Amino acid sequence: MSSEKAYKVRATQCSHKASREDIYQKLKTVTYPLTRSWDKLEKAKKVGIKVNMQMRTDNIRRIGGRRQELVDEDVLHGVLRLLKERTTAHIFVLDTSSAPPGERPGSDFNMRSIFEEFNIPYVEAGDPPFTQYKVPGGGIMFSEYQLSAALGEADAFVSLAKMKSHGFMGITLCLKNLFGLPPIPPHGRLRTYFHHPIRLSYVLPDLGQIANPCLNIIDALTGQSKAEWGGEGRICDALIAGDHIIATDACGTHLMGTDPALDWPNPPYRRDRSPIAVAAEYGFGTVDLNDIDHDLGGLEPPLAEFNSRELNSEEGIVLLRQTACEQALYYRDNQNDFIKKYAGDYIFLQDGDVIWNGPHPENAGPVDKINPDKKNLAAWLKRVDPEENEGEHFSVYEQLLQRFKGRYDANDPAQE
Repeated sequence: MSSEKAYKVRATQCSHKASREDIYQKLKTVTYPLTRSWDKLEKAKKVGIKVNMQMRTDNIRRIGGRRQELVDEDVLHGVLRLLKERTTAHIFVLDTSSAPPGERPGSDFNMRSIFEEFNIPYVEAGDPPFTQYKVPGGGIMFSEYQLSAALGEADAFVSLAKMKSHGFMGITLCLKNLFGLPPIPPHGRLRTYFHHPIRLSYVLPDLGQIANPCLNIIDALTGQSKAEWGGEGRICDALIAGDHIIATDACGTHLMGTDPALDWPNPPYRRDRSPIAVAAEYGFGTVDLNDIDHDLGGLEPPLAEFNSRELNSEEGIVLLRQTACEQALYYRDNQNDFIKKYAGDYIFLQDGDVIWNGPHPENAGPVDKINPDKKNLAAWLKRVDPEENEGEHFSVYEQLLQRFKGRYDANDPAQE
């Protein structure tokens, strides 16, 4: 008798033309077998939910009547109805708005009426109070992250995402959805601090381990190919749910027509590594469908044509990634010198030189305009902290440089 597998994922066909009630019934069916999810949710006193939803109302795009780039209203309504029916927990939604401080969430929060219907409050993840969260096991990219204090108050967490391609990550599902958790300036890091050559593929598994959603749902009624914003709409007619974020994304990736074990430089991973492949490599979840108790409801991949846009040559991307690694290691090897000159500042480090420094990197402007003569080389952004409180793991860069050997001959300022 075989033992129960550690991960469970279910999927079902659901027409994008279905009614709100029919979508709710499909969600009820697809989540019912996820006993580990419901065991945790039903015992929880507080449940947090991260929804891929923030977009100014005037910019929302639709296909077939459904939101193309964001979780659809009827899917959100069905998920909240399920949670309210099956739990007695205090439920809150957590996300980061692009509105200025003091005006958040602003016009981004166009799901307000649905949350008010269920008496569910919104917590702005970009505003205080914050807590420093250590990543279980020490972290992959950083050892700790500053995130909303509300996240730590949740006994159970839910990731509700859209099925989309992504320009940097190749694919965005439940794991990439968590990138809405880190605060932005003035209280947090500039988005490009994490969303930057090399780091993001490793940051996302860190966030996944911190939040560790026990219920993960992918709205695949409709989706988007080519890019996460401004891409091409797709009709997919599906809903996916699972009890582990990486296993759920692995099945979602499979249904998008991509091998879940695939990694950079293979499309759609044209620019960065696959974050779910990284997570599995470091022991967080699996991308092997044989290790997942999965029933995809008769759905066959691909649900639609998905791919990322090719914006740069492979040689250019290799050079960008390699020089980012070299600058990170140059910083590590000369950290004391940087601390003496730039303690407390952010620096852009390129080809061994600090091309910009200051307390507010959002004021630096486009990096390719700072030093246009070398815009093909990475400008690595780092906060010069004498204590290195964020605990960046420079071993990531060392490992990647080993992979680059023989692929491209780039200058290494650390050897000069």
